[in-house]
Order: sequence, then C-alpha cells, then structure tokens
Amino acid sequence: MMLTLETLTELLGWSSLINIAILLLSTLGVIAMREVITGMHSKLFGLDEKDLGRAYFQYLAHYKIAIIVLNITPYIALKIMA
Repeated sequence: MMLTLETLTELLGWSSLINIAILLLSTLGVIAMREVITGMHSKLFGLDEKDLGRAYFQYLAHYKIAIIVLNITPYIALKIMA
C-alpha cells in the first residue's frame, strides 16, 4: 500500500476522531469518578489528593494540545491542500 495524500488525510482524520473520543472518555471518567480515581491514585503513588486534581487537569490539557498539534492541524492542512 502506498502512502498518498488521501491516505494520510484519512489516517489523520481517524486518528483525530479516536483521540478526541479518548479525551472525552478520560474527562468524563475524571469528572464522574473523581473520588474513586483520586483515592486509588493517592494510595498507589503516595500523592496528596489536592495535587492529583491539578495533575488530572494538566494531563487533560496536554493531551488536548497534542491532539490539536499532531492530529487536527495536519488534517486541516491536508484538506486545504487537496
């Protein structure tokens, strides 16, 4: 199989969709099960529960930025080129 612009565009489109779904599920999981997740991670890693809230926010923010930079922006650029 040869990698063409159409194939790469489709790959980035699906990758974006999958990563956005993972981001949404992660966000909903942190919101809906915050106490359970915080308690588990606090015991596993010996961290304060207040610090974990900030860590979850930073994780979600970094993941969102990575999706935008590595998936969505190249996808849009390829769509414009086509």
